[in-house]
Amino acid sequence: MAAVEIGRWGALWGLAASLVPVVLVAGISVARRLGLERELLVAALRAIAQLVVAGWALTLLLGGDTSIWWAWAWVAGMVPVAADAARRRERRLPGLGWTTGLGVALGLSTSLAVVFGLGILPLESRVLVPVAGMVVGNSLKVVVVSATCLVDGLRHRAGEVEAMLALGFGSVRAVRDVASDALRLSLRPQLETTRSVGMVFLPGALTGLILAGVDPMEAVLIQAALLFLILGTAAVTGLVVVSAGVRFFVADGRFEPPGA
Repeated sequence: MAAVEIGRWGALWGLAASLVPVVLVAGISVARRLGLERELLVAALRAIAQLVVAGWALTLLLGGDTSIWWAWAWVAGMVPVAADAARRRERRLPGLGWTTGLGVALGLSTSLAVVFGLGILPLESRVLVPVAGMVVGNSLKVVVVSATCLVDGLRHRAGEVEAMLALGFGSVRAVRDVASDALRLSLRPQLETTRSVGMVFLPGALTGLILAGVDPMEAVLIQAALLFLILGTAAVTGLVVVSAGVRFFVADGRFEPPGA
């Protein structure tokens, strides 16, 4: 099976054509007064710019004489970048930056140890960076949702938490239900992705492997392993964020609801 050849002009044309749905979404936002036009424009331009920079960096990284330590440096840099992104997405939760960094570091190190330690994939720069990116990117989505759900849950159920503390329940028990709901809601999209893979949609890694000429059955097995590792890393990261996050609002039997 030959790898698919697109060419640079074909890729540019595909990029231009793919902006049509973005324009459509902007039109819906204007018509329905959603106020998302500016965010949509910024997101699209930022995505293009960041991907171009990443493509340039990958071109240098995948050169024959480039040491794999540069790939490890890139992976290490993903952790603080993800932590800062989470902090900026949900500013109402104190300490979200360092808790995200801790959770991502724990989950990512475990996933990479499994992938490369057990020989699921070869330890090469062209594999290391994309795999780490998939793991960290999906964990970041879980972090943002879990942090937002945690803050909103504590605000909306402040009376319930205060009542449990007044009745003598410990701090952990008083916020346990809110924290569990936040973690459950944040993991649900990733669970649905894992549940419906192959039947409803084909993930990016599987599609890329097939387009690159890898045997479909081998590509399926690799994709399944990656999905499970992504789910596990996301769960670990979300658990760290939620468990540490509640301690900023409940301490010594006192509860301070998060601000607006």
